[in-house]
Amino acid sequence: MSTIDKSKFQFVKRDDFASETIDSPAYSYWNSVFRQFFKKRSTIFMLLVLIGIVLMSFIYPIFSNYDFRDVSKINDFSARYNWPNAKYWFGTDANGQSLFDFVWYGARNSILISLIATVINLVIGVIVGGFWGVSKTFDKIMMEVYNIISNIPYLLVVIVLTYALGSGFWNLILAFCITGWIGVAYSIRIQIMRYRDLEYNLASRTLGTPTGKLVVRNLLPQLVSVIVTQASQSLPAYISFEAFLSYFGIGLPVTTPSLGRLISKYAQNVTTNAYLFWIPLTALVLVSFSLFIVGQNLSDASDPRTHR
Repeated sequence: MSTIDKSKFQFVKRDDFASETIDSPAYSYWNSVFRQFFKKRSTIFMLLVLIGIVLMSFIYPIFSNYDFRDVSKINDFSARYNWPNAKYWFGTDANGQSLFDFVWYGARNSILISLIATVINLVIGVIVGGFWGVSKTFDKIMMEVYNIISNIPYLLVVIVLTYALGSGFWNLILAFCITGWIGVAYSIRIQIMRYRDLEYNLASRTLGTPTGKLVVRNLLPQLVSVIVTQASQSLPAYISFEAFLSYFGIGLPVTTPSLGRLISKYAQNVTTNAYLFWIPLTALVLVSFSLFIVGQNLSDASDPRTHR
């Protein structure tokens, strides 16, 4: 038998603190979200397009001082129907007015309506849906309300309310929000019911945690990706609804520019001086499409299951 040379070995002291050290890298939810979000080049491109449109829509009208009700150029035949050029980037219409100014004023109103309606519906829907999912008594009442409202087409409700309230910026938002939150609340309710009976929630309820605190602290943080998904679908949808209603003259007043109003106004030019129709339509498509793509990619990035 070979002898062991003990001089080549030494005893290692036990370090109780070292055994408690976590060697794995620290996990940050939001760092992982943004890392996943910016991984796709399409996301970065569409985000830049969206930021450019939003900045132009909200900053340009502040400095332009353009009065879209001014038709003083109508007698200046040289200003009529100018195709896009160095002076009029998007061309001019039959009154000699700049389409460039019209588009950014209209995009601002369309984006504002969509943003305000989305925020209001999300806030109401998340609050109602949170309590809807944990309260059985409230669930019985809300299910009856949901069954009644969901059987009526949403756009039909908006059209009827718009006729009843009259055309106007805030009237249109009110028409979007009276029943728009119910779908968000129902989605939140379904997700809440998936998580409410997990062990740590049962333990919290057993220890006497109030329902409101249980929803806010334990349940809603699990639903970030669901809420972002709802927002990503609502923003382009409300822009499309506004354009649809304004196209048929029941959305915003005639004196308030929007992308829908511009498309309706210049629909007769789809074959002659087609730039008057296609430029506002292109702006509408770019806003809706970029909002959808950015929102969907942010929703996917918000899902912890996509993090590595």
